[in-house]
Amino acid sequence: MSNMRPVQIRLHSRYEGEDVLQEMKGEAVLKGSVLYVRYEEPQAGPEGGITRTTLKLGGQSLKIIRHGEVESEQTFEMNRKLPGFYRSPYMSFTLSTHTHKLDLSIQGLSARAAWSYDFYSFEEEAGHFEISLHIQEEPIS
Repeated sequence: MSNMRPVQIRLHSRYEGEDVLQEMKGEAVLKGSVLYVRYEEPQAGPEGGITRTTLKLGGQSLKIIRHGEVESEQTFEMNRKLPGFYRSPYMSFTLSTHTHKLDLSIQGLSARAAWSYDFYSFEEEAGHFEISLHIQEEPIS
């Protein structure tokens, strides 16, 4: 994608009482009303490789696409159970997400999102997640 601009990303997730906060640099571009954000995940994959993540935020949906050592796809839309997948060097499975809350606000290359969902692996409920995401365009120097 051309015309990508630098952004700061703050991702906070909560699962079964465990809080994880990730802060990373990425790049973003706005195409129509859809914001695309790309970044490299801060942790190495299971075999030390790189995983690149693309976030697609727009309308009333949010999609997370991961490529590299880990590959996965998850889509979140309010009150919908949607299919996805996960693949790594050690395992592969289908998944789905049933989103109970999705608040999304986009202003230029900055955005805020908060969502909660039930995670299903092999059609069995595997947990409940709460996520908040803050994307901030970096100022031009």
